[in-house]
Amino acid sequence: MTMRAMTITEDHRLELAELPEPVPAPGEVLVDVVAAGVNRADVAQTAGKYPPPPGASELPGLEISGRRRDTGEAVVALLAGGGYAEVVAVPEDQLLPLPDGADPVDAAGVVEVAATVVSNLVLEAGLAEGETVLIHGGTGGIGTFAIQLARQLGARVLTTVGSDEAIPTVRELGADMAWNRHTTDLLEAVRETGGADVILDVVGGPTLGDNVSMLREHGRLVIIGTLGGASGELPIGLLMGKRARVIGTTLRSRPTEGKRTILEATHELVWPLLASGALRLPVHRRLPLERAAEAHAILREGGHLGKVLLEVGPANP
Repeated sequence: MTMRAMTITEDHRLELAELPEPVPAPGEVLVDVVAAGVNRADVAQTAGKYPPPPGASELPGLEISGRRRDTGEAVVALLAGGGYAEVVAVPEDQLLPLPDGADPVDAAGVVEVAATVVSNLVLEAGLAEGETVLIHGGTGGIGTFAIQLARQLGARVLTTVGSDEAIPTVRELGADMAWNRHTTDLLEAVRETGGADVILDVVGGPTLGDNVSMLREHGRLVIIGTLGGASGELPIGLLMGKRARVIGTTLRSRPTEGKRTILEATHELVWPLLASGALRLPVHRRLPLERAAEAHAILREGGHLGKVLLEVGPANP
């Protein structure tokens, strides 16, 4: 059996190919893919800057929605790679049921975002009711979801966006305050509000010093991306004086057992909120699988609101 899939060429282009279907290893099941979520990690992998973990599929794609081939159940799956294809082999422990009432295509963009936000804001940073969180990049897939979940947890939410026009949008999602990062002295603005207990950062190195400066006493800076660079200067004395913590995490390279713990917490906390409508995942664009390069261009250019998705197979076979 063969399938359509997007491969990465030696010169870092995405190319549609016909490949053999994957063979499931012990503990894995085959899932027929309905749609795949597009993430910045996919863009980095295509550019040759983020290789998959050992043993993972060489194809891009970290999250999908689809149907278990063995049971027909509608599911979403968290992957280490391989999602830009008609069929994936995934450890059974990395599956969750489709959220109640969710669109089968839109659901493809839920699990990576939700698991990332829960693992970092809840499990790592321990964001508590009444605390203040600063979320960098409020209009992206992670940002839009983190704003909403932090609000549901009872936190005060600050965020940054790329334009003045985006400010009302993130305010509608639940941000208490939002600033255009291109025109605002963010360090001064956040200090004026009293600082942040938790900062969720996707920028990395260049913002390290300012982020520590914006933390309150016992604050937690969680770094989940390096869009601006992978190294920076850490003001150690300031960090020590605040008794603060810098936490660096990734989701993709964790073993299945670690991912299962995160997925269980995500299912318990997020799935009821999705079903009730208290949380929603904004979708910026749906594109067919063969236009994956266009989807990557949207993420590189920025300014989008929410997730970009690839439609792979029939939603209702």
